[in-house]
Amino acid sequence: MAILDTPRPDPLPAPFLDALKDLLGEKGWTREPEALTAAATPWRGAFAPGHTPLVARPASTAEAAALVKLCARHGVAITPQGGNTGLVDGGTPHGEITVSMTRMQAVRDLDRFNNSLIIEAGTPLVTAQEAAREADRLFPLSLGSEGSATIGGLISTNAGGVAVLRYGMMRDLLLGLEVVLPSGDVWDGLSGLRKNNTGYDLKHLFAGAEGTLGLITAATLKLFPAVQRASAWITCESAGDVVALLARIRETAGDTVTSFEMIPENAVRMVREDMANLRDPLPSSSPWRVLCEISMGNENHARETLENALGDALEDGLASDAVIAENLGQAGDFWAIRESIPLSKKAFGMSVNHDVSVPVSKIPDFLEAAARDVAAIAPQAEIVAFGHVGDGNLHYSACDPADPEQSALKPKAGDITAAVHARAMSFGGSISAEHGVGRLKRDELAGIRPPAATEAMGAIKQALDPLGIMNPGRVVNV
Repeated sequence: MAILDTPRPDPLPAPFLDALKDLLGEKGWTREPEALTAAATPWRGAFAPGHTPLVARPASTAEAAALVKLCARHGVAITPQGGNTGLVDGGTPHGEITVSMTRMQAVRDLDRFNNSLIIEAGTPLVTAQEAAREADRLFPLSLGSEGSATIGGLISTNAGGVAVLRYGMMRDLLLGLEVVLPSGDVWDGLSGLRKNNTGYDLKHLFAGAEGTLGLITAATLKLFPAVQRASAWITCESAGDVVALLARIRETAGDTVTSFEMIPENAVRMVREDMANLRDPLPSSSPWRVLCEISMGNENHARETLENALGDALEDGLASDAVIAENLGQAGDFWAIRESIPLSKKAFGMSVNHDVSVPVSKIPDFLEAAARDVAAIAPQAEIVAFGHVGDGNLHYSACDPADPEQSALKPKAGDITAAVHARAMSFGGSISAEHGVGRLKRDELAGIRPPAATEAMGAIKQALDPLGIMNPGRVVNV
């Protein structure tokens, strides 16, 4: 006799479902299996999939507020989700309903004289960049997933990207926020003021909170004058030379240095093997490449400044060779190599990945010490360490060209991560530089950060979300 599977009971109360359907309408919710699977499947497969009983899609702040109020009334937990491009299991649902912001993509206002842009949370980053460009302005945040990562998600994770050196992280690019609180009340803090000294700066509380304190529905972003860029691909003989090169270029170019990316030779090799259309702009046996970009109002001035800085560096032996992009297309080819590293590394085989930061001056010593630590655990591991040298953020991976399920690194992954994180902390660093905390790093961080900090974060969470319905189990466990 065939044994039939016992149907799972619906985790959502019928009165809640009825009210939600009336509130959001047919386009505002789905329980289609494909949609639920997509919402619960992490980008890049960085961790195990979750599960969700329903995806809600509010189309306005009023709908989002009414939805959160409804969830609070029925004790239904929420996982806010933007583009689902997170890497720390912060926006993947684990039993909560998913609140997708993808129907809220309006550009509400752009003020050229105030250099500000009011934009809704579900808007992809690339749309904000384009809106600024059309007004002859710049929104400088830039990262590999900018076509799918959304404004709300970027704020919630305090995203970094490649221009942090000059413009700062997402928190630094905020002028205001509109947030639905866990009670369902709306805090309208969208003012474009740059000086407003009237107590707690609440926007900075929600930036980086990963949806645990409220649902971001819109933001006022800082814009900047449009710039012209000059980009160079540089080879260096040591990590110490890379750090010294950054200091030398900044002595000449000052704060016009926008990006300074450190790339190892083996990462370029992985990209070339994975993507036949990309090539190394300067084939060399040198162990390190640098992608440097400066930006100014005048393109010729930017190029001249970069040429002068590189000339001095080559003369002093801090760089072994360099090429400056002749046009935007060539600069795009440089960046294509850098942005392809994560996916090409995944194609290479097994990798144990980390997002750490240390003081810029300590990068060479950290790389040397961490390599020794990993070799003691997994001698076969190939280290791929790349990232944003200007702000000390390294994406540090131990790699093995084998099927992830069969790799000898897999049973050692926890020990490798513990060693890399301990080494970063020993240099006064952080185990989460730009990707956030989520569920992946929550418990580890609780044991690292000062107890007073964890207690304060828990108190804030409890005060704003006493029912615990906003993205429970992320960042801090209360």
